[in-house]
Amino acid sequence: MDSAELQVRTGDRLVTDLTSAVADFCRGRGDGLLNVFVPHATAGLAVIETGSGTESDLAELVDRVLPADDRYRHRHGSRGHGRDHVLPALVSPSLTVPVVGGRPALGIWQSVCLVDSNADNAERTVRLSFLG
Repeated sequence: MDSAELQVRTGDRLVTDLTSAVADFCRGRGDGLLNVFVPHATAGLAVIETGSGTESDLAELVDRVLPADDRYRHRHGSRGHGRDHVLPALVSPSLTVPVVGGRPALGIWQSVCLVDSNADNAERTVRLSFLG
């Protein structure tokens, strides 16, 4: 298994597209499986369409399902930070993508994205692992 870590700066974005970094990592590796994992308690990964409004739709959904208010028992950090710790229960911290001929076998509109509502920490690590 080959692995690498990406250092990702999310800023205040909920969704960060990782597709080009994923494709770069897979290039030349042949056929296999790519596991993408984010080792953070407030982040997840999703395969979604980007650039079509999905990012803002997802942000609206997260705000509706997990409001950033003081209802959570987990209360350190900024207001509503408890919701950030619930997010990975809904948006998994790992995903697997088939790789064919050194290219992620994503559909034409699919992108691999980091989803993180935690604005208190804008630096994230993403681990990519390839199993041929």
